[in-house]
Amino acid sequence: MENTGTIDFEIIELFFFAYRDFVSDPDAILEKSGFGRAHHRVVHFVNREPGMTVADLLDTLKITKQSLARVLKQLIDSGYIRQVAGPEDRRQRKLYPTKTGRELALALAEPQSRRIERAFDGAAPDVRESVKAFLRGMRDRQTTKAD
Repeated sequence: MENTGTIDFEIIELFFFAYRDFVSDPDAILEKSGFGRAHHRVVHFVNREPGMTVADLLDTLKITKQSLARVLKQLIDSGYIRQVAGPEDRRQRKLYPTKTGRELALALAEPQSRRIERAFDGAAPDVRESVKAFLRGMRDRQTTKAD
């Protein structure tokens, strides 16, 4: 596999394989509950930022209300996420993980975290920061919020 002209096929293929393997463990866990990757993203971000609004989540995920509504309803009905009216504005909906939701988020993140740590085994200490900078650089500029 080589760099043909300006297209780096090797890195593109490494991304395909890394992504496939990175999501394989969570996919297997999610499948047992009848959930998919959209559920994973919602549980992840609500767990990372409890109290975020539905509007914040839509902005973070860059998806439509319609596609979020189905996934969110399933997670609420299944007891993974709790929706609470905002204290100032009752129309605002704040999202919180339940205990079960936190447990699911951790169960999904743990194998991914182990995979990341394995990849960093033996690497110089500054490699982690370089990888973070590289991944931030891969994001679309207009959708990147301050990290």
